[in-house]
Amino acid sequence: MIIAYILRNANIKKSKNYSYSFLNTSPDPLLANFFLLQYNLRKSIIMGKAGEIHMYSFLVNPASRSGRGQKYWERIKSILEERLIPYQVYFSKGPGDMVNLSRRLTGALTPDGEDIHLVVLGGDGTANEVVQGIENFSKTRFSYIPTGSSNDLARDTGISRDPVEALECILTSAREQPMDVGFLHYNTAYSSDGGQPLEKPAEDRRFLVSSGIGFDAGVCQEAMHSKIKDFLNKAGMGKLTYLGIALKQLIRSGNAAAELTVEGNGDSSQKVSLSRLMFIACMSHCYEGGGFYFCPGADASDGILDLCTVSGVPKWKVLMVLPSAFTGKHYRYNGVERYCGSSIRIRTTVPLWVHTDGEVTCLSDDILVSCSRQLLRFYY
Repeated sequence: MIIAYILRNANIKKSKNYSYSFLNTSPDPLLANFFLLQYNLRKSIIMGKAGEIHMYSFLVNPASRSGRGQKYWERIKSILEERLIPYQVYFSKGPGDMVNLSRRLTGALTPDGEDIHLVVLGGDGTANEVVQGIENFSKTRFSYIPTGSSNDLARDTGISRDPVEALECILTSAREQPMDVGFLHYNTAYSSDGGQPLEKPAEDRRFLVSSGIGFDAGVCQEAMHSKIKDFLNKAGMGKLTYLGIALKQLIRSGNAAAELTVEGNGDSSQKVSLSRLMFIACMSHCYEGGGFYFCPGADASDGILDLCTVSGVPKWKVLMVLPSAFTGKHYRYNGVERYCGSSIRIRTTVPLWVHTDGEVTCLSDDILVSCSRQLLRFYY
């Protein structure tokens, strides 16, 4: 009796296909049955509900966590190959790569074709780029292995920061948890010097965790271009980067006024005027900025954005407000308010930096932030 089978693993890291084969030519029926049992056990690990082999598409940021992303991937790769789990992997080489990869992978999906399962290995910024590029949400499954510095998405969803544990959950027990996707539209956009409007309209942005304008976006923008950030991250002191930048931004902030129009689910709307604005955080999840608990109880699947606004607070007092936000106690201070709505228009008296999941593209004094309920098929 001859038992033979081949499982093809389309691993295109080096444009090669890897095949795993097991061949038994023994006439012993017991030994043949052993190989058949081994085949069925291995097959059951990687078969979906419909009996088809489940392919995972990994999108890896090797530079995440100061270059340790590549090492994390090597650990994950060894587990996948040991278990004969089919996968394909793509690596980003710089900003924008993940948007293009995601767009290419999901743009060719058809209504009657198979789903694609994207697994992002990186930080919140990497996850943001992948979501930014998704062309077909209904046919795309999304999973996340956090290897960034903030990892607020993982913090709020309870995903382990241990890459192996996060992978294990995806492979063995992940279930679909529909998640909201936020949208940012720039009504105006300005160059980095805050002077002339951009020649081309800024592209709309998506976000999973939060979008913000003012102080927090200014910190993100400066951190993106900080020369000392990587050095401190490698030394395990990355938060010092943000602390130093935050103190500098604190001195510069608080000179603008803002007007908010908060739309509810129905016809209701609320006008809010803010003076001496520090920042506005539009949250889908509870945390942003590496653990700031800005919106306790925020539900990432209800189609509602939770806003945390800080205005009219003396700058010395902000040094007390921000530490209290790690435990969600910041609302006890005057000038810290919370609002909820399905869409929010924010107009400021001067252009301010705007971020989506910590990614900053330009300044604006007029933005519209909204939310699409349960658009993303999140598996964790």
